[in-house]
Amino acid sequence: MDVAAAECERVASWKKMSKEELETQYSPSRWVIRLGAEEALRTYSQIGTQATKQARASRRSLLHVPYGHGDGEKLDIYFPDGVSEALPFFIFFHGGYWQSGSKDTSAFMVDPLTTQGVAVVIVAYDIAPKGTLDLMVDQVTRSVAFLQKQYPSNKGIYLCGHSAGAQLAVMMLLANWTKHGVTPNLKGLFLVSGIYDLEPITHTSQNDTLLLTQEDAQRNSPQLRLQAALKPPVAPTPPMLVIVGQYDSPEFQRQSREFFQVLCRGGWEATFEELPDVDHFEIIENLTQKGYALTQIILGVIFPES
Repeated sequence: MDVAAAECERVASWKKMSKEELETQYSPSRWVIRLGAEEALRTYSQIGTQATKQARASRRSLLHVPYGHGDGEKLDIYFPDGVSEALPFFIFFHGGYWQSGSKDTSAFMVDPLTTQGVAVVIVAYDIAPKGTLDLMVDQVTRSVAFLQKQYPSNKGIYLCGHSAGAQLAVMMLLANWTKHGVTPNLKGLFLVSGIYDLEPITHTSQNDTLLLTQEDAQRNSPQLRLQAALKPPVAPTPPMLVIVGQYDSPEFQRQSREFFQVLCRGGWEATFEELPDVDHFEIIENLTQKGYALTQIILGVIFPES
């Protein structure tokens, strides 16, 4: 089945929405109950900035490491105590609709994970309008290949993406690793409040900067790509956790549930979690907390025997 056929099989409920309704559904800050929309965005940035400052001050790290030749192709690595390359690596791709966000404000989970023996990597990529979505996918792919080459004795690479970053993370399942001369030791994916079918975005104001055509959207939609695949393109397949917040918008919740169903039908190892009492921003903000449910889920996947 090709992508076009897979497209025809979908029940595209979003196509029945007005432009205004679609805009609202794909504006996560409008669904925040605890704060106003602008304050929610500002708080998210403040918490990320503070967590990053704390991580850089308190953790052994390698900052602004180039994984390519472009100015924006940098990553930060935060290490746990002790000297070892045989570590699990948790790689985070920030959200921001592929047009905002930064690795310099995204180190939410560094302290809780590094204290448990996990190296944390925060990846930068060229957001729009400088970067196209095709370029971002390529950059993220090269960042993962770079880490595998730098730390070949790793105990597993775990990818995590939030919102737009979840799309980038899951596109790694479709990467041509032969082209990069290495196969990463992928052991798990955490896909948090993601977008997996990009076509609805082309009908919102988010596309004013992204400038995605329908073909661009289909090519970069992991739901359509995996739906069209006859078998999982990566073997053995890493387990995937599809996560969404109780207070994410109905469209974000639908995207996560439908993508989970596609994974299950395709034979992928996948689980689904709706986290209670969190919105699109809290779901990541709370990763600064050791006792937070998602922090514990991540650690449980990385260290299943502990």
